[in-house]
Amino acid sequence: MIRYSEEVKSALGKNQPVVALESTIISHGLPRPTNMEVAKEVEEIVRANGATPATIAIIDGEIHVGLESQFLDRVANDESILKASIRDLATITAKKLSAATTVAATSHIAHLAGISFFATGGLGGVHRGAQETWDESADLHSLAEIPVLVVSAGAKSILDVAATLERLESFSVPIVGYRTNRFPGFYLSDSGFDLEYRADSAAEIAEIWRARKMVATTKSGMVVANPVKNQMDKALHEKTLQEGLAASHKAGIKGKAVTPFLLEYFHSNTNGESLRVNIEIIKENSALAAQIAAADSNLNN
Repeated sequence: MIRYSEEVKSALGKNQPVVALESTIISHGLPRPTNMEVAKEVEEIVRANGATPATIAIIDGEIHVGLESQFLDRVANDESILKASIRDLATITAKKLSAATTVAATSHIAHLAGISFFATGGLGGVHRGAQETWDESADLHSLAEIPVLVVSAGAKSILDVAATLERLESFSVPIVGYRTNRFPGFYLSDSGFDLEYRADSAAEIAEIWRARKMVATTKSGMVVANPVKNQMDKALHEKTLQEGLAASHKAGIKGKAVTPFLLEYFHSNTNGESLRVNIEIIKENSALAAQIAAADSNLNN
């Protein structure tokens, strides 16, 4: 069921470092043609930092780990591309459909393919008002059950960050801040919550990842929280968030439709700021994930 690009197949065969990349940011997260430009640049960033990029997607029912140029172009430009989480994988492959993969689905496929490192933008989490709707992202459950290290800029700031951190603690998912003692909030470098642990180098993070095997805590994944360097203006962020929440309530937006509504609201009402931050985040996280993968490979050698 898995089709590897020649580059990824070669890297895995030689036990060289590989970094998984999600494809929903290409198909649904960035506007055209910026999405294609960023996708190519992110892959080059991974290579420049010592690892092989493995962008993951499903094309005509076939799981691709590493996208050849024609398939990357299809994910970027085909408007019929679906969005697949873990629960959708069997249906999409059986029906021979095409889909970009979310954080949860990318983690799942990366683990199947023998890839331990994954770079994304922001994590999903517990949604605001979840005490009534029970709405929380599958990202949390994938982190609890799939042993993949995920580099992200924290949880999306439109979520209930406090509840998200509580759920990750309940699931025994370790979180390490990269050069920070504060949990980042995607568009913001600081969500307002402390972190217990930090690491100041990729090598230190690789050591922590390796130590999980020695103490037999390898069931879950691990989050490396990498704060964006040039965050969105806080006043603009708060204003846009409150207005977006009010607009979603007025429009009757509920459940899983709230997050894409709010993200689109940010894209449409921040004069390009949310897009700038989003692009910066995925570039920075891809570089760090590649550095960690390379450091882990050095430890193996």
